[in-house]
Amino acid sequence: MDENQIKTSCLINNYNYARFLSDAIDSVLNQTVKFDEIIIVDDASTDNSAEVINNFTQLANVKSIFKPKNQGQLSSFNEGFLAASGDIIFFLDADDIYEIQYLETALNFYRKCSECDFLFCAYKKFGAEEGIFQSHAVDLDLGYSVIRTLYNGEWIGSITSTLSIRREIIRKVLPIPYIEDWSVRADDCLVWGASLVGAKKFYISKLLVRYRIHQNNQYYNKFLDIDNNYEYKRFWKRNSLFNYILQKNNLSSPLFLAFTSLNELKTIPYPKYEDFISYLKIIFLFEQNLFWKIKGMILLISYLLKTFIIGKFKILPTINNVICKINIVNLLSMKLKKYIILMAIQNVTLLILKNNVK
Repeated sequence: MDENQIKTSCLINNYNYARFLSDAIDSVLNQTVKFDEIIIVDDASTDNSAEVINNFTQLANVKSIFKPKNQGQLSSFNEGFLAASGDIIFFLDADDIYEIQYLETALNFYRKCSECDFLFCAYKKFGAEEGIFQSHAVDLDLGYSVIRTLYNGEWIGSITSTLSIRREIIRKVLPIPYIEDWSVRADDCLVWGASLVGAKKFYISKLLVRYRIHQNNQYYNKFLDIDNNYEYKRFWKRNSLFNYILQKNNLSSPLFLAFTSLNELKTIPYPKYEDFISYLKIIFLFEQNLFWKIKGMILLISYLLKTFIIGKFKILPTINNVICKINIVNLLSMKLKKYIILMAIQNVTLLILKNNVK
């Protein structure tokens, strides 16, 4: 792909958000750099959304898809992607708004960093609640996350309206047939799916999206009302989704998990403490070969110390560096002891079970 001639598509998904829809579409049209195509997918709205959309379809770069039946957010993603022709696909919920320089900033990032497959940004909340969601104060290269997602189910991304994904990645994910499972919160499919198929993810710290909070915001209200039943159901939906994407792309678990985990960690230029712990857990819990389990944990700890010594280990700038170093070393020592003890217990238990079977 010629990075200087990137074609862009914006997919707007809408259901009964006529009162917000004009603001969303205007925010896309008024970008300092124009989108090549804007596709509005209406999920069989019962308000006057069709009228609002038709006011914009006179423009050459605006297309509309009116679904005859309400099927939810994932179905809208599927329909929109199949109609899109862009090299990079941007997603926008009909009740949210892009800041005027969002596309220009994102495109500059993609051009500067050609290895970026998946990009998300910080955002402002407005409406019934105001605030800023900025997970980090600086732009970040988050590396690859196939192993972390597959084994830990880690969710490395953000809300729908902050996401953009290269076509060669999203075509490996969409369309997805489980539309009933993901009628809401379908951004899970984009975030998890992109990780599983090998997207290299990046984060922009600029506040480039406005996320509207209101009483009909299905994702936000669902998030507030999370209970054990919801999380349990989501776990099984996630498993089905993972299996589908893996089969679709002929992917399987790595043969040498500990080795692959360490290599994936090394794709993060400035890893955080949480990154090391995540891979340590994966190696301890899922590596079946005892030799590689022990060696993998030792190599991972060695790599942590190496990155720490050369200054690539990411720590909070507000904490005194000397105190932080002491705390981290102590914490790592405690964690390592804990994992060694647990591993010993696990192996003794297996030995006892084998003897009883005999």
